[in-house]
Amino acid sequence: MSNTNGSSIKAPEFRNYTVNFGPQHPAAHGVLRLVLELDGETVVHADPHIGLLHRGTEKLAETKPFNQSIGYMDRLDYVSMMCNEHAYVLAIEKLLGIKAPIRAQYIRVMFAEITRILNHLMWTGANGLDLGAMSVFLYAFREREDLMDCYEAVSGARMHATYFRPGGVYRDLPDTMPQYAVSKFRTQKDCDKLNVSRKGSMLDFIEDFTSRFPACVDEYETLLTDNRIWKQRTVNIGVVTAERALALGMTGPMLRASGVVWDLRKHQPYEVYDQLDFDIPVGKTGDCYDRYLVRMEEMRQSNRIIKQCIDWLRKNPGPVAIDDYKVMPPHREVMKHDMEALIHHFKLFTEGYCVPEGETYAAVEHPKGEFGIYMISDGANKPYRVKIRAPGFAHLSAMNELIKGHMLADVPAIISTLDIVFGDVDR
Repeated sequence: MSNTNGSSIKAPEFRNYTVNFGPQHPAAHGVLRLVLELDGETVVHADPHIGLLHRGTEKLAETKPFNQSIGYMDRLDYVSMMCNEHAYVLAIEKLLGIKAPIRAQYIRVMFAEITRILNHLMWTGANGLDLGAMSVFLYAFREREDLMDCYEAVSGARMHATYFRPGGVYRDLPDTMPQYAVSKFRTQKDCDKLNVSRKGSMLDFIEDFTSRFPACVDEYETLLTDNRIWKQRTVNIGVVTAERALALGMTGPMLRASGVVWDLRKHQPYEVYDQLDFDIPVGKTGDCYDRYLVRMEEMRQSNRIIKQCIDWLRKNPGPVAIDDYKVMPPHREVMKHDMEALIHHFKLFTEGYCVPEGETYAAVEHPKGEFGIYMISDGANKPYRVKIRAPGFAHLSAMNELIKGHMLADVPAIISTLDIVFGDVDR
């Protein structure tokens, strides 16, 4: 190139530049460090860097008796606590050759679906925040609070419950729910209003929740589903075809949003899912919007399942744990009077139990996809090997393919619809 007086001008040099998206970014959904190569505002390449939350869960589980690692599972995906426990407990039960009583199975299924709603409510609120919709976050957490109270009522903990145990569940459902008390934050009138649904048993409380929850989902959809800005941010963003979704190892809502009808609860039923009536929501285009719609419908279907569990549990009292003191602890009142029961209790919580030699894989339809536990026992009281199949890990590995060619502003939308939680990815 030359100018009018004949001297040459250097051509401008265009270069891509690299930026860190996270790990401190509020839309990174944990400690994701995403290294983005940008051409202007268009993403050319995305490289996810993981390991910043690695806690060695699999190795820790191999150093402790089988029954002492249930609490580690809660902390993997800290939004879907009991679903993580479910797979781990099922793997131990397969190796031991035992099965939980039918009432315990219904309680497990009910809480697995409560956990699915908890997960999707968290996702709905966080996804909204990532894309600039503030109100839906507050709406979603309103309902989450009630379900967190159910966790607390049954296990004593709002999050890390350790409620599922090999051979059943920790305890039966309580006959009462905690009541709100007057404080500097709540008047007597407020407490009376909040305690209306808490007068009866826990089943009464959950039943009241299931009767009003569909209207709550309608409210979220009123805010988002036909919202013009929401659709502009999600429609045709991060599209995955059915073939690519299968090739990339996607499961759960990520796979179903691409039009693949696959749900472990239907196709490889466990517990009592084969006795319950529910539908599998699927999408068509596999974009961010379809993934949103699938999760919305999944909350409605979980609500249906919970209602059926409540009806069954009302009509069918019974044991919630097997009567084998080698695996499940004796009742505390028995332990106070029976020396043998006391010894069983002491041995169970110090040494655990030896599991027959063998290997197994147990998977559940976790809110984020297929969550599986591969376990090898060498006959000792500790697992020889524990390998966790986390759904988020497979989804995150598809990040480059999903983001490439999109704008920088689309990155939070795509990360969010993957529904990533980093304890689950890093393990």
